[in-house]
Amino acid sequence: MVELKRNQPLARDAMAYVLAGGRGSRLKELTDRRAKPAVYFGGKTRIIDFALSNALNSGIRRLAVATQYKAHSLIRHLQRGWNFLRPERNESFDILPASQRVSETQWYEGTADAVYQNIDIIEAYGPEFMVVLAGDHIYKMDYELMLRQHVDQAADVTVGCLEVPRMEATGFGVMHVDTKDTIISFIEKPADPPGIPDKPDYALASMGIYVFKTKFLMDQLRRDAADSSSSRDFGKDIIPYIVDHGKAVAHRFTKSCVRSSAENEAYWRDVGTVDAYWEANIDLTDVTPELDLYDRDWPIWTYAELKPPAKFVHDEDGRRGMAVSSLVSGDCIVSGASLKRSLIFTGARINSYANLDEVVMLPDCVVGRNARLKRAVLDHGVVIPEGLVVGEDRNLDAKRFRVSEKGICLITQPMIDRLG
Repeated sequence: MVELKRNQPLARDAMAYVLAGGRGSRLKELTDRRAKPAVYFGGKTRIIDFALSNALNSGIRRLAVATQYKAHSLIRHLQRGWNFLRPERNESFDILPASQRVSETQWYEGTADAVYQNIDIIEAYGPEFMVVLAGDHIYKMDYELMLRQHVDQAADVTVGCLEVPRMEATGFGVMHVDTKDTIISFIEKPADPPGIPDKPDYALASMGIYVFKTKFLMDQLRRDAADSSSSRDFGKDIIPYIVDHGKAVAHRFTKSCVRSSAENEAYWRDVGTVDAYWEANIDLTDVTPELDLYDRDWPIWTYAELKPPAKFVHDEDGRRGMAVSSLVSGDCIVSGASLKRSLIFTGARINSYANLDEVVMLPDCVVGRNARLKRAVLDHGVVIPEGLVVGEDRNLDAKRFRVSEKGICLITQPMIDRLG
């Protein structure tokens, strides 16, 4: 019986614990009403769906999500879209808001504290392994391969890492490793990042993904909680301590990234700025995008609303409902309007003579007649007045809306209301 269990996938004995409490302030008004993991992405999904789908597709059937900042939108999405896991099949799905479970401090003090405060819940399930994940990145990854490396190398912690050009790693936590990818030191945002022994022009940047044996992690969290000088954070406290006192190993994303036949390179994006968010969404309109959302072997699960199909109407010169190189979701009506290289979420109403070019439109937006929008992001429920022009005069746009460093115009309904 012991031999049989040894041959089973390790994911069956793992819990995925997603840290989803971050605000994501660099997304500006997109996170005024929702946490970054709850921000919409790709026409149907939310950002958090990628980490959760990776866990599910990897074979992990115990999932937990720690929430904190403006969590209602996120919690509602999780309740609607991730309620199919069943306890009678030894599956579980827990939403864990900061709730004064351990102390009278209401909020999670750091990423490690967000796990520590729920130790009793984790131990009640008794998983052998913990896969701790950031809930705010876009990527496809098989965690089973990372678990296997963790066991094979007898590591105390295995840290998921990206290979990035060395001088682009200055904004990350960087792993200094030896020739066996054992971590020698962990350096937060170094001015001169250490190179990888086999690729000196590249550095290993932390993805915020960690694998532990559960008992070891619980011991470390209790030790850290007793240290009054700790900031209760994985990257600042837990991982550096293990690097100094145990065995920490780097796991390269290229070893476990999931790619369809249409994907040439390992895809990972932190869509943490308005520019990065717009670019990652618009990139999906390419003929062969770098991220394949049509890969049936590795589906991205989400809350799928019951909506009618998209509809394109009117066929007159100058008033033709059409979309070129665009993604248009269900329950959208393109009525005599023209779309080019745009990504439109559910429930849009785009009226006659409107023109959209490189626009990311979140759910339930309405665009009035004769409006012209270029290189813009529309927040949920925005109503664009008739004849509004955006993206042709940057100085004018900056007075009315939020304009990013690269000239992307972010529009919310309060901004529209202020136009009078």
